[in-house]
Amino acid sequence: MARGNQRDKAREANQKKMADQKKANSMSGSEMQREKEKVAQKMREKQAAADAKKAAEGGAANKK
Repeated sequence: MARGNQRDKAREANQKKMADQKKANSMSGSEMQREKEKVAQKMREKQAAADAKKAAEGGAANKK
């Protein structure tokens, strides 16, 4: 009977350890910086596209 409890405790400890590993950051500082820059550039492009679309719609509404 004691073995079952030991197995359960070991399983709980292993699950906690695996969860901590998933949370850990696996990127180095330079890799993280490159990723941030890439995401920021995508957001700038999306914002520029949205601004262009808004300006085009505004221009079309003014022509009517």
